[in-house]
Amino acid sequence: MDTKNLSKVQKDREAKLLKLRSEGFNYPNDFEKKYEISHLIEDFGSLSKEDLEKKNATACNAGRVVLKREMGKVVFMTIEDFSGQIQAYFSKNNLEERLEEVKDFDLGDIVGIEGVLFRTRTDELTIEVKDFKLITKSLNPMPEKHAGLTDIEKIYRQRYVDLMSNKDSREVFVKRNEIIQSIRKNLEEAGYLEVETPMMHPIPGGANAKPFKTHHNALDKELFLRIAPELYLKRLLVGGFEKVFEINRNFRNEGLSTIHNPEFTMLEFYEAYGTLKKTTLFVQKLVQDSILAVNDSLTITYEEKELDLKNDFDVKSLKDLVKDELKADLDTEEQIFNAAENNGIKIKKDWGWGKVLLELFEEHVEKKLWKPTFVKDYPYEVSPLSRRKDDDKDYTDRIELFIAGREFANFFCELNDPTDQEERFMQQVKQKDSGDEEAMLYDDDYINALRHGMPPAMGVGLGIDRLVMLATNKSSIRDVVLFPTLK
Repeated sequence: MDTKNLSKVQKDREAKLLKLRSEGFNYPNDFEKKYEISHLIEDFGSLSKEDLEKKNATACNAGRVVLKREMGKVVFMTIEDFSGQIQAYFSKNNLEERLEEVKDFDLGDIVGIEGVLFRTRTDELTIEVKDFKLITKSLNPMPEKHAGLTDIEKIYRQRYVDLMSNKDSREVFVKRNEIIQSIRKNLEEAGYLEVETPMMHPIPGGANAKPFKTHHNALDKELFLRIAPELYLKRLLVGGFEKVFEINRNFRNEGLSTIHNPEFTMLEFYEAYGTLKKTTLFVQKLVQDSILAVNDSLTITYEEKELDLKNDFDVKSLKDLVKDELKADLDTEEQIFNAAENNGIKIKKDWGWGKVLLELFEEHVEKKLWKPTFVKDYPYEVSPLSRRKDDDKDYTDRIELFIAGREFANFFCELNDPTDQEERFMQQVKQKDSGDEEAMLYDDDYINALRHGMPPAMGVGLGIDRLVMLATNKSSIRDVVLFPTLK
C-alpha cells in the first residue's frame, strides 16, 4: 500500500503494527470465544452486585473496541460483538505492566478478554479483565461514534464500515433474514419442495427483460445469466414434482434506480392443480406473515404514510382501473389507442392494443395503488406464459400485487398448451426481430417439455428485496441489498 497518502492517524496505527510485529504479533487465530455478549447480559444482567460476587461469573468474550477511556491506572473499554456491547475494565492491579499494551489499543481493534463480571459504582455490568489478547489490529479509523457513517455513497460502497458503525443497518439485514425464514417456513409447511435451477441459461427466458451475456470458454458457447427460473421450474412440474419453490438471484441488464438493481432476489413457486383464488390468498398470507415477522402489527408506516395490510387485499381488473382513472371508454382497440394518444403515451409501431393498455396502466394508475391491490386480467399480448381466460381469450388469468405504488408479485395460471405457447414464442421472436431487446426467444426444449404434458398449474414470482423495503420502511433497494450495484 502507498503510505504517502495515509493520514496521521493511519500512519500512527501502521507504526503500532510494525512494533507489534517486531514483538511477534501475527494476527492470531487461537482465541476461543466462549460467550456472546448478549448471553452474558441475558444470564447476568438482572443480578445485583452482591449476587454477581456470590456467583463469581466468568466471561470469555471477543469483539471490537468501540469506546475507550483512560483514567490513570485503569482503562475502560466498550467491546462490541454482533450480539451487543459490554464494558470491560482493565486495571494495573490485575494486569501490571501489560496495562501499557491496553493503552495502545485503538478504536476498531478486535480483542479477546477473560475475566469476571461485576457492577461498577454506576451499576453498569462490566467484565473485570484478568487476561486479554489483541486479535486484530485496525489500521483505518472508525467513523465518529455518534454520527456513524453518514456519507450515503460510502454507506453503499463500503458496507463493511456501515455495518461496523451502524446498528440500525445491521438490524435491517437481520430482519431480511427473518422475512426469508418466514417465507420458507410457510412454503415448507404447505408441502413445497425447495429446489435449485441453473443460473446460466443457453436461452434467456421466463420474463421480458434484457439479459446479461457471458461466454463458456471450454464449450465456446454463449450463455446468459438467468432472467428468471420459471421455465426450468415448470419443467419440474412436467417431470412429476407438484409443488416446488426457489429463492433465487435473477439478473436483468437494465438501469439502476431506487427500486431496481441489476441482480435481485426473487421467490418463485409453482403448484400443479393450484387455483387462482387459492394462490391469491396464499400470496396475501406470505406478505402479511413477512410483515409480522419483523413488526408488531400489520398497520405499518411506509414513507411517512400509514399502510394497513391486515384486511383482505382489494382485487380489481386492470382495464377497469385504467377506465376509472382516465374516465375513458376502453372497450375497443380504437378507444384504447385514442386514450393513449390523449394521455401522453408514445406508441411504438409494433405495439398491439394489449401493450398500449398496459402502458396506460403503468403510466397513470400503478403509482396511485397505495392500498394492497391484486390487479387481474392482463392482456395476452403482454403475458406470453399465461393461460388465456376461458370467458375472454383476449385476456389471461394473471394477477399482479401492488402495494404503495409498486409491484410486489406476479402470478398466473400457467400456459400448458404447447401449440398456444409455440405461437406466443413466435410472436415474441417477431418482436425481438423488430428491435425489442426484452422480448423472449424461442425455447424449443421447453416446447418439447410441454408436449410431454404439464398439469394445470399456478406460478408465482414475489420480489424479496421490495418486500424487505416495505417491512423495514426503506425507500431505496440499496438499503436492503448488502452490496448494491453502483455507477
